[in-house]
Amino acid sequence: MSDTLPDRLSIDPDSAFFNEKLLERGIGIRFNGVEKNNVEEYCVSEGWVRVAAGKTTDRHGKPLTMKLKGKVEAYFRDDAAG
Repeated sequence: MSDTLPDRLSIDPDSAFFNEKLLERGIGIRFNGVEKNNVEEYCVSEGWVRVAAGKTTDRHGKPLTMKLKGKVEAYFRDDAAG
């Protein structure tokens, strides 16, 4: 597996941007210099993240999200590939 992250990644298995192997490895997101743990999806080139809006869910049981715009930095949580 390469050490480059995709420009866009989602944790929703129904999304076209879902990648289970990368998510298992552990991805960290820094948004405007602050570590975020509740990111549902991100796009580095467009500069946005989707975060859960509280505990509210839609009629399919998926969390409602808000799109926040700013500087997005994605990185692997583990330093050594293993």
